[in-house]
Amino acid sequence: MGENALAVKGLTKAYRDFTLDHVSFEVPRGAIVGLIGENGAGKSTTLNAILGLVKKDAGSIEILGQPDEELSPQIRSQIGVVFDGNNYPDMLSARHLNRVFKNIYPHWDEARYLSLLKEMALPLDKAIKALSKGMKMKLSIAAALSHHASLLILDEATSGLDPVVRDDILDLFLDFVQDESHSILVSSHITSDLEKVADYIVFIHQGKVVFSKPKDELKYQYGIIRCGAAQFEALNKEEIIACRKRDYEWEVLIADRTAAQKKYPKAVVDPASIDDIMLLHVKGETK
Repeated sequence: MGENALAVKGLTKAYRDFTLDHVSFEVPRGAIVGLIGENGAGKSTTLNAILGLVKKDAGSIEILGQPDEELSPQIRSQIGVVFDGNNYPDMLSARHLNRVFKNIYPHWDEARYLSLLKEMALPLDKAIKALSKGMKMKLSIAAALSHHASLLILDEATSGLDPVVRDDILDLFLDFVQDESHSILVSSHITSDLEKVADYIVFIHQGKVVFSKPKDELKYQYGIIRCGAAQFEALNKEEIIACRKRDYEWEVLIADRTAAQKKYPKAVVDPASIDDIMLLHVKGETK
């Protein structure tokens, strides 16, 4: 994967009823990495630990070449963050935020910020509390893109946005990483968005990383065999990643659908979406 903007190794955090268990993955420079998993899987805990909002029990985190315990103010200023929900005081406006950020970020780009506000049709003087959820999210994204960050960490950044605006935001993300020195880690339930822009997918389930793989491998190589009981019994069980029975049909997740089509010509072999892959891992059984 080359040089990394973010490297997480063995990250562990134990709570009374949940443990983030030795989570490891990387965000290469110039890449967008999508973090997926069901509610409660550990995505937010992972992001909070990376940002130092919760104290990890074990493991290491390196951000832009520095260990998280030793981050300099310069490196911290190069991290852009967007959380799901309102990130700023309700009484402020976008214009007030501009003044605040001028004093916080040494490389705050007022022209870029105002340009993004105009592009996103965001009002300068309306209080944040009067904005819709989608507008608040767009404001947060505009701010994150306006202080020359090298790494963006985004939690459900397209949540609450209509499809047209989501598509515009995704284009901004793609533009952000074009020079191959900027990177994004984005947690999202909208896996179709990640299928459009992500280079890698990290799947967390019950506090553990199930896989960390290139998105194109998942999208273009993985497949689902749909077959009856007799065909299912004839399958090579070593090739099965996960499977589940649906009424009178088996759904079987495999890593090479082209090879499966040749090997089992009587079976139906469909492409697997990221949603399909996640659901089969969560609701299916492994062989």
